[in-house]
Amino acid sequence: MRADARRNREQILRAAREVFVGEGPDAPLDEIARRAGVGIATLYRRFPQRADLFRGVANEVLTALTDAAREALAAEGDPVEALRRFMHRALDLKIGSVMPSLLGRVSLDEILDGAGGDAVDPIDELLLRAQAAGQIRPDVVFGDITMMIMRLSRPLPGGGQFPDDDALAHRHLDVYVDGLRPSGSPRPTTMLSGPAVDAPAFKRLRERVLDDARADD
Repeated sequence: MRADARRNREQILRAAREVFVGEGPDAPLDEIARRAGVGIATLYRRFPQRADLFRGVANEVLTALTDAAREALAAEGDPVEALRRFMHRALDLKIGSVMPSLLGRVSLDEILDGAGGDAVDPIDELLLRAQAAGQIRPDVVFGDITMMIMRLSRPLPGGGQFPDDDALAHRHLDVYVDGLRPSGSPRPTTMLSGPAVDAPAFKRLRERVLDDARADD
């Protein structure tokens, strides 16, 4: 594939992922092409059927997830920080929003067959390595890592009411990872990123949501 064709494909898949998260898998393809910065004809050349686009997005997300886990596993240094970096990268893939929306539109077998490997083993190895170093409590298991990524990668209710949703999810992920440390471990020194939604900020956000709900009635 030529460099420009590969770039178009990547842009289409990235845009489709964002649109599917925000508007669902039945969103207009014109909107995906617009966000990708390509013409609708280019989109159809790459993905003649909507099902082809579904498979492409699902395969790209799982392949990127596997690559991120393998890269974190190969990295030198603190095993907890390697796990943290992987989880932040996985969060950006919005897997908890993308994959549920596509299941039923494309089979799990098709998704797994088209992905570049299986992420389960490298993710589990990241966890086991951190536990072997005494930096993660021993009762934490694989699902505690992956299920939290899926929960945090789902948008907050209210759609676009909170534009800092992604940044807030990364903040909460850092809180969660620090909470995985065993009893008696040194106090975490992670600097929390993202917006700090204190009580006044929460009240303002709540009022905004209520105002919009009243306007729709």
